[in-house]
Parts: sequence; structure tokens; C-alpha cells
Amino acid sequence: MRDFIKSVGTVLPEIPKPEKKPSLNERFVWTGIALIAYLVMAATPLFGLTGTAAANNQSTFLRVVFASAQGTLMTLGIGPIVTAGLILQLLVGSDIIKLDMSDSNDRAIFGSATKFLTIIVIVGESLAYIFGGALGVLSTNQDFVIFIQLVIASIMVLLLDEMIQKGWGIGSGVSLFILAGVCQTVMWYTFSPIPFQVSTGVTQLFGFIPETISEFFNNNVSSVLIRDFKYPSLLTFTLTLVMILVLVYVEGIRIELPITSIKYRGFQGVYPIKLLYVSNIPVILVSALGANVTFFARLLANYSSANPPWWLHYLAQFPSANSTSGAQPIGGLVYYVTPPQSFQQTLADPVHSVIYLLYLVGMAVIFARLWVEIGGLNPRAVAKNLMDADVQVPGFRRSGLSIEQMLNRYIPTLTIIGGILIGLIAGVSDLFGVFGTGIGILLMVDIILQYYQMLLKEQVEEISPALAGLIGAS
Repeated sequence: MRDFIKSVGTVLPEIPKPEKKPSLNERFVWTGIALIAYLVMAATPLFGLTGTAAANNQSTFLRVVFASAQGTLMTLGIGPIVTAGLILQLLVGSDIIKLDMSDSNDRAIFGSATKFLTIIVIVGESLAYIFGGALGVLSTNQDFVIFIQLVIASIMVLLLDEMIQKGWGIGSGVSLFILAGVCQTVMWYTFSPIPFQVSTGVTQLFGFIPETISEFFNNNVSSVLIRDFKYPSLLTFTLTLVMILVLVYVEGIRIELPITSIKYRGFQGVYPIKLLYVSNIPVILVSALGANVTFFARLLANYSSANPPWWLHYLAQFPSANSTSGAQPIGGLVYYVTPPQSFQQTLADPVHSVIYLLYLVGMAVIFARLWVEIGGLNPRAVAKNLMDADVQVPGFRRSGLSIEQMLNRYIPTLTIIGGILIGLIAGVSDLFGVFGTGIGILLMVDIILQYYQMLLKEQVEEISPALAGLIGAS
């Protein structure tokens, strides 16, 4: 298998590393180019796709977590990259595939394997979208043309992400594209001046602020306090701001362990263990699971609409195969593990809301525990990182075992508490219909803080690469 992956790696498209590290301004420029390319593709409709097919809505999970846009070149978004990366990380972290990530050859194999699996997922998801009916009923010629567009566009996204991660840009393309998608949604809900018809002869502006200004001059500001269905209102706007502030505050809560450097005499610092120790990874995994289950249940419902199996009724129920609202389930198991689509739906079906919240919190805790073990975040791995960074904890012997025992006091407990908190924040945000969904707000705040940390790391790296690596790990 190693030889096969090495051979495949030689023919896969690749972005070369820069010969010398670009300046920060140059990296900003390349990051901006990648972002513009993504936004252009997200606004470019698929050639040959009819208007009816393009109107079919995606699951909210898919749009947010996978930064996708139905009916455009970004129909798949970053879904294949995320899916392939998670699969390989789980396999490597659980030692099903044995790779030493500290070895450059093994890291190269892992990179080639990830890219190869991503392309396989791209082809598979493109075929699933086309033949499963997610893009409507297409002719043979349409199938072929749309398939080629989806594959080429998704490979371009893969290369844009690789370009940024190899040092041409800042951060990762995956995080950048998710951030762009969520920010677009928040800005659209806040400032969109597009009118829509509420009832016969009655129109309103979609964006909260334009509608508030309009109703102010009409002496009817009370109408924007709570609006029908999923249109932005004063309630959802206020809750969005509250959730952002809560997340920023919670992200700053941490336990700080004092550390000293044995390499740089006199250096003293702290090693932070955040309350949200595993960040938003658990909710991403739960959302990705729910998104894929909903997606494939929808494809199965479309494919077997004439004669559905008896068990499909209990798995998921959809309004109709070609309905523009048909991406959201209205019954079955899948219905109870997907969030309500508005605050009104939360109130209308409290059983659904409670079950969804319990499911999200419970699965977030399970995935948090799992990710700590396989993602190199358990006490043993952290103790090894501290030893490798040539630092020690005052009052403890400089040995991996003693540091591991000390970390065992905090990490397991913070993992469970963090999973519960992150699940509650995302779930409550979804129930109240915040702009960009609960998981979207979580991702937006976390990615912005990550970029802040990256810029801080750039400054520290000039002093000590080892300490910069420690900051990145924390």
C-alpha cells in the first residue's frame, strides 16, 4: 500500500512549496486570491442545470459545515476534503493505519493518501448528487457535463486549500471558506435589501436592518420583533450577538499551568488548557454525521420514490422528491436529529426541540472523548509535546509520566464539560434561529480566534520556533 500511494502521489496534481517563506503581506495577497476564487465559484451556476433543479435547497448542515452552495460550482464545497481528512485521521489515530507523523516520509504518504482519497470522494459524491436526484431530473448529456464541472471545481478547491496550507497563504483553505460562507450568511440576514412577499399585496425587506429602517418610517417597528418563519428579526439578531459574546467569553476561560524552559534560562510562561478543550471539533463531527445521513436519506427517498422500502418511513420522511423545501425531513428518525428551521418551529414542536438538544449534547460529549484519544490531545500526547518543546512544570520531575499524571487531573474533566457546553451553545442557538445557525456561529468565532493566534505565533516564531510550536499546539 505504501508503494502504491507513493506511485499515485507522483501523478496527482500538486502545489509546490515556496522556495523561501513569503512575507506576511504576500501571504495575505495569496489568501485573498484563494478567497476570491472560492466566492466566484460559489456564485457561478452549473452550466446545463435547469432553474427548477438549481432551486432545490440543501440541508443547512451541508451549507454551513461544507461551505457549499447548491446549484453552483461549489455544490460539493469542502465536503470531500473534510470527509477524506476525517476518515484518515481516525484511521491513523486509532492505529488501524500505522504512520509516524514525526517522520517526513510518513507525513508525505499521509498527504498523498489524503489527496487520493479526497479525489475518490469527489467522484463518488458527484455521482451521488447526479444519479440520486439532488440536482433534479437530468438528461444523459446534462449528467456528463455537470459531473465534469463538479469534479474540476472540487479539485480546484483542493488545490487552493493545499496552496494556503503549504505556506503561500495563512491558515487553511477549509477554515477560510467556512468563515466566508458563515460571514456571508450573517451579513445577508443583517443587511439584505431584497424584498419578499409576505401575503397578497404585502412585502417586506429580508435583511433585519433595512426592514427595521423601513418600518420605523412607517411607525410599525413592532413588526420586526418576531417575524414569520426563518426571516431575521430583532429577537434572532439580538440572540446572534449574545451567542457571539458568550462564545468569545467562554473561549477565554482556561486553566494555566506554569512552565519553564530548560533551554532558555529564565524563561517562564504558562501552558493554557481551555475550557473548550477540543474546540468545536465535536459539533463539527456531529453536524457532518447528521448532514451525511440526511443527504443520503434524501437521495434514497428520491431514488425509491415509486416503491420505497418499509423501513424508510421510520428513517426519514420528506414532503416530496422535487419540492423546493424537500431537503428538510418532516418525520422519522432523521427529523429528530436535525434542528428546527426557525424559532416558530421550535415552539410548535417542543418534543423535536428537546430530543434534538439532548442528541446534540450527548453526541458532542461522545465525539469529544473520542477525538481526545485519537487526535493526539490526551494527557500522554500532551506530556510528550511538552517534553519535546524542552519545557517542564515547576514542582514536577521532568518525566513524561509525572507530567501525564498532573494533566490527568484536568484534561478528562474539561473534555466532558467542553463537549456539554459546546453542544448546548450550538443546540440553543439552533433552537432560537440565530443567523448562520449555531454551528455556523461556533465555527466563525473559533476560526477568527485561530487566525488571531496564527498572527501571534508569527511574532513568537521569530524568537523561538519551539515555543511557537507550543503555542500552536495549545
